[in-house]
Amino acid sequence: MDFEENLSGLEERIGYVFKDKSLLKSALTHSSFANEMKINKWEDYQRLEYLGDAVLELVSSEFLYNNNPDMKEGSMSKTRASMVCEPSLAICAKDMDLSRFVLLGKGEENSGGRYRNSILSDVFEAIIGAIYIDGGFDKAKKHIERFVLEGVNERQLFIDSKSILQEMIQASHSSVLRYELIGESGPEHEKEFEMALYINDELVSKAKGRNKKETEQKAAYEAIKILKKGNPS
Repeated sequence: MDFEENLSGLEERIGYVFKDKSLLKSALTHSSFANEMKINKWEDYQRLEYLGDAVLELVSSEFLYNNNPDMKEGSMSKTRASMVCEPSLAICAKDMDLSRFVLLGKGEENSGGRYRNSILSDVFEAIIGAIYIDGGFDKAKKHIERFVLEGVNERQLFIDSKSILQEMIQASHSSVLRYELIGESGPEHEKEFEMALYINDELVSKAKGRNKKETEQKAAYEAIKILKKGNPS
């Protein structure tokens, strides 16, 4: 499958067809690729990411303002920051399988950049910026509502899963929470880790992920769901 077909696949995935395909190409282009290929008329995603970040901040601010009439300014700012932080946007990008479409230079590719949260979150914001330029504010807002604001509470639970689980354990007076790496596989730049989570030496959940921190988060998230199912109150 060539790059143009890839673009069509991504447009289908995000539900928006670009009039100017060069905007989408730029949104997917890391500076390492542009530098390596010596592309003069094909910008990398940095400027679009800057614009997308501003649009995302406005739409998420409006969402919080309209849906939380009693929330104070300080709380809204804190909540917005957690909604659009790098880990949260990286999850959104992974849900879209965005890593498949990013254009990287060989060095960045070999160092695992395709799965790096910082790159995925930047590309996600760059796509917002590209949609804003190509289709206007309403199209960008619709994209943000679908891929960021829907499921935001569940995503926050995942991001904060380790601290939430720790609080649950302390409240139930269970004393020992332990994460144990039980497996690794794959080449260095695409390594997959498997983690087990124990409470008082009892296995509660297992998870796999691209890095140890993410895998611990997944294990904690699964453990929270298991514990809540066992204690619905």
